[in-house]
Amino acid sequence: MDINLIGVPLYYGCDKKGVQEGPRVLRENGIAEILRTEENKVYDLGDIYIDNSIEKEAFCAGVNAKYINEIVSINNNLAHKVYSALSAGGFPLVIGGDHALAAGSISGVAKYFKDDLAVIWVDAHGDMNTFETSPSGNVHGMPLSALFGVGDKSLTDIYFKGVKVKKENVFIIGARDLDSGEVDLINELDLKVWTMDRIKEVGIGSVCVELYKCLENRGIKNIHLSFDIDSIDPLLMKGTGTPVPNGINMDEAKTILNRIFETRLVKSMDFVEFNPMLDKSGLTTKMCIELMETLKTLI
Repeated sequence: MDINLIGVPLYYGCDKKGVQEGPRVLRENGIAEILRTEENKVYDLGDIYIDNSIEKEAFCAGVNAKYINEIVSINNNLAHKVYSALSAGGFPLVIGGDHALAAGSISGVAKYFKDDLAVIWVDAHGDMNTFETSPSGNVHGMPLSALFGVGDKSLTDIYFKGVKVKKENVFIIGARDLDSGEVDLINELDLKVWTMDRIKEVGIGSVCVELYKCLENRGIKNIHLSFDIDSIDPLLMKGTGTPVPNGINMDEAKTILNRIFETRLVKSMDFVEFNPMLDKSGLTTKMCIELMETLKTLI
């Protein structure tokens, strides 16, 4: 497999500096070398260009979405790079940066695979707010709803107009901090969500079995995995900007990765919200690299 490493040093979506350093720190800790095996070649395609040197006004667009113009531009560029990587037979591994980047990565995947696509969203949050429902205006809390066509056209029409993934093909694992607007949307659209309460009730193995059945019933052949490190308990992952207590542990995170990749359907992936500036002890860096070690035999 040709793994195409794509960095996105983006902090505009969370409006908390430090997360833009994630791609650099992962590279400095050998992510390319870790993923390289006899079966896998790793091509580092560099970073999507983002000018982080100039201070900008967060709400200059006049809507409840910080830095929305910059985020849309960045995501259009990312979408095309991901689409190009898939077109060349590669596996795009997008490293962030904050989760707003998923609006672009998944738009690129959706253009390539069209309707035959599922998105598995591993995250403490739903990331399904809109301009109207977001309490903060932080766009990293909006990409998933935009991908299934809910929200402002500036986000729903990234790279190409219209829905990127069918709502029935979206699966959320690990949620435990949902805003009221997100809960309303989950209920209205009957979205498939395995909360932490559900994971604790039945175990991560049973959740994966339920996920398999959903994928099988829908005849899915292609999966994009979007993995936010804040899905993991902040006692282990301190270096992330929006930590939520009572998350999954590292064994559960590895089980999720193993079981999803066992399907042989995963064609692309995001790895997001690592903020080295908050990683005072270096433990989060170590844990992220440990997860990359797990991936090397799976992709």
